[in-house]
Amino acid sequence: MAEPLDRYDAELTTPDTVILELVAEDKIDAAAQLAHKLHEAGRITNLEGFLEQVHSREHQLATGLPGGIGLPHARSEFVDRISIAVGVTKFGHALDFGATDGPATLILLIATPASSFSDHLEVLATLARSLSKESFRESLRRAHDPEVISELINSSLVFFDH
Repeated sequence: MAEPLDRYDAELTTPDTVILELVAEDKIDAAAQLAHKLHEAGRITNLEGFLEQVHSREHQLATGLPGGIGLPHARSEFVDRISIAVGVTKFGHALDFGATDGPATLILLIATPASSFSDHLEVLATLARSLSKESFRESLRRAHDPEVISELINSSLVFFDH
């Protein structure tokens, strides 16, 4: 059974699930590198199965957001707890996630338990709101420390009842 989302202690990203200076051939390679970090951290039980679900989701609809964001994601039976891996691309590298304004330099891979539909949507919506702010995106891009990046993501995901 999926672990319930604790709205006030959202440690969905940890320093060991952050990749600085990410270099990837394409969005599939980027998702694979980030999923590998989640797998190493014990947050994904079946790496290949999870990646198939991420790729399937990518084929349905582009996951690029304005402002240079790639937001690949999947709900999966191979995930017990909502987790986010973050990649900040190396300077001069960017990846096409299908956003209308161009390629992504910040990639956030969201892994959610298959049974957590509402939490999945809430995490996506909350992240999209935070990432729509240029100051937040720039803080992530300029942080050269996985601790800082994970703290920025987690603090943006302290949910409040609406």
